[in-house]
Amino acid sequence: MAVGAAGLASVTLLHVRDPHAYGSYGLCPFRALTGLWCPGCGGLRAVNDLTHLEFGAAVSSNVVVVALVLVVGVAFLWWLPRRWRGENARMLVLDARGATVVLALLAVFTIVRNTPWGASLAP
Repeated sequence: MAVGAAGLASVTLLHVRDPHAYGSYGLCPFRALTGLWCPGCGGLRAVNDLTHLEFGAAVSSNVVVVALVLVVGVAFLWWLPRRWRGENARMLVLDARGATVVLALLAVFTIVRNTPWGASLAP
């Protein structure tokens, strides 16, 4: 229940306090240092857009975060009844291979969104 409450509180905060205003949640240190978009840039805006049911705007802000929200939401809904029954279940578990694949995909996404031909992926 605490996991769900924390997630709901975070999403509620992003719904009521708009991250589209420059610097409203601070600045991305990677962007400030390099001038490049990190894989998380636009993520807060994407979640805010999802809470307002603006799916196109959310995908435009950060397609990876939209996919992540979907995966985590499904995993949570799958995990919750098992925990409710008292099973010692973990929500998401990645082995070394899975973690490597995820990190490689994030690296490719970061590179592509910072190139001219992938500019449509930039927030």
